[in-house]
Amino acid sequence: QVRLVESGGGSVQAGESLRLSCAVSGVTLSFRRVGWFRQAPGKEREGVASIVSDGSTKYADSVKGRFTISKDNAKNILYLQMNSLRPDDTAEYYCAASGWSSAPSLDNSQYRYWGQGTQVTVSS
Repeated sequence: QVRLVESGGGSVQAGESLRLSCAVSGVTLSFRRVGWFRQAPGKEREGVASIVSDGSTKYADSVKGRFTISKDNAKNILYLQMNSLRPDDTAEYYCAASGWSSAPSLDNSQYRYWGQGTQVTVSS
């Protein structure tokens, strides 16, 4: 059974940092395309960052230079380091995994497995 469990969300002030973690079980992270997505109230889910087996990454324009996606293959954990947080980063954040791919993707239709989400709230 594939399971993804996010943690690390919380409430912070603008300009502060958070690191989200996603513990993956049931699949080997190193062979998968994985990503982070977010959904704010009243908005569609959007891709934030994605990483594939060779370490190639892709970021949404809104987070480039502020967020960093990484993974620990030995621990099977995916991370999202979020710096310089802004109020418009407030959302429920989800990690997701797909099959093997050579290309990172921010398209949520490309992902099969999803976590339950963790809330990030940034106040001004």
